[in-house]
Amino acid sequence: MRPAVFLDRDGTLLKFVDHLIDPAQVELSPGAVVALQRLRNSGHAIIVITNQPLIGRGLATPDQVAQVNEEMNRKLRALGSSIDAVYVCPVAPTGNDPTIIEHVDRKPGPGLLMRAAVDHGIQLDRSWMVGDSVRDVLAGRNARCFGQVLLTNGKPIRNEEIQRISPVLTAPNLCGAVDLILRVKLKA
Repeated sequence: MRPAVFLDRDGTLLKFVDHLIDPAQVELSPGAVVALQRLRNSGHAIIVITNQPLIGRGLATPDQVAQVNEEMNRKLRALGSSIDAVYVCPVAPTGNDPTIIEHVDRKPGPGLLMRAAVDHGIQLDRSWMVGDSVRDVLAGRNARCFGQVLLTNGKPIRNEEIQRISPVLTAPNLCGAVDLILRVKLKA
């Protein structure tokens, strides 16, 4: 059993693009390759967990989302990096509260993290969830991950949402999140 870092896709590993279904718009977040290499060198599995409600709303097909993920993987490989897997939830939300689990696989639900843990021999209580939303943080907590990091990279998050998940570690970007994760690991 090994630890993992679960990453949100849009706004975390990739630069945020609203309704990303065109592979030509895939752009890695600054520092993503270095961050992934540092995680890999520290023995972490790297797994992307992404909500893709456009599928559930009929605004994207599973194939379009798969093409975006393939382009992300292609760009990572071209730069000498990689991830272990991508898990996608196609379910669209029915409400606006990011703290409510509407479907076990849709973040903040823990389903995809738990499935990935079984599939890849991951020890959740030694793992982390990193993302740019309250849903990401809560998915990690609900899966009983050791830690979570909320990225403060410009995506607006309402104060009342942050208060509902406090205390929470924050970082300005993925590189900052990896710094926190590795600092905590070194102390352990």
